[in-house]
Order: sequence, then structure tokens, then C-alpha cells
Amino acid sequence: MAVLNIPAEKRQIRDTAEIKAYLAALGLGYEQWEPAQPLPESATAEAVLAAYAADIERLKAEGSYVTADVIDIKPDTPNLDAMLDRFNKEHWHDEDEVRFTLAGHGQFYIHPPEGPVVGVEVGPGDLLVVPRGTHHWFDLLADRRIRAIRLFQDTAGWTPHYTGTQAEVKVAALLAGAA
Repeated sequence: MAVLNIPAEKRQIRDTAEIKAYLAALGLGYEQWEPAQPLPESATAEAVLAAYAADIERLKAEGSYVTADVIDIKPDTPNLDAMLDRFNKEHWHDEDEVRFTLAGHGQFYIHPPEGPVVGVEVGPGDLLVVPRGTHHWFDLLADRRIRAIRLFQDTAGWTPHYTGTQAEVKVAALLAGAA
């Protein structure tokens, strides 16, 4: 279940309906999904996509997504830190970033044009849709693990466009000061 963090306000939201409403006001989508059948964590990507086929097909129709895959990041993933360096700096994309978390945890930071940066901590069952053009960044949490279904509007995948604002550095300093 997601947790919404608003560091500048020292506020946290845990209620699912409140999280969904807050994110919707920012233009983001949030849902919680259950598999059509229970899946072991070791399930193949094909089995995962089959188990969530109805939800995936619905999203494809709603958002013009053309493909879906499964990404599996673990603490022992080769070149993990270099991979994270692509995600953990503020950027935006030409297409939506759609992630459904199957296992592990991550934190999406959303930097709206107006208002404070918002952290969305996702875990198993959480679907987050970050619309194209939205300034954001992502980092793993302490378990350094995430397995997720990704949906794409372009078969070439997404390309990050970095903002260079260093918003992620400012938020990290704010969080460090609160610790």
C-alpha cells in the first residue's frame, strides 16, 4: 500500500482514498491491483503479464499503451547504482511512466509546477501513472528491490529529459534535516 510523503509540510498520508484524490489533483493516476490468481515471487514475466492481463489491456485501451514488460531489480543486480543514476535525478519523459509494483518498494518524487514536492512510496499492489511531461525522479528504498510491470506508449521505451534543477538534492537535504 502506498504512502504519500510531503517533506516540506512534514506530512504523511496513508489512507488510500486520500492518496488517490491528492495524486489525481496533481494529474497522476493511482490504483491498487490484485492478481486474478495468486502468484509466487518467482513467477516468470509471462506468468505475471498473464495474471494481470485484464488490467493491462484496460490501461492499454485507456492510455494508448502498446507494450508491457516486467522489470526485476534486486540488490545484486549488476551495475545497480549506475542504473539508479538514470532514475534518481529530476527528469521528465515524452510519454507516461506507468509502473505497477509486484514486489519490493520504491519512492517516486513528483515535482508539480505549483506546490511542494511529493514522495509516493510504492509497494506490492500499487499502480502509479506519471503523465508525460511531469517532473519527477525515482529511487529504491532500503530493501533495494522492486519488481514491476511497465507499460509504454512507444516500443522504443522512455527517454529521460533531465531538468538540471537539482530538486532531488534539495529534497534530500530537507529529509536529512528532518531525521
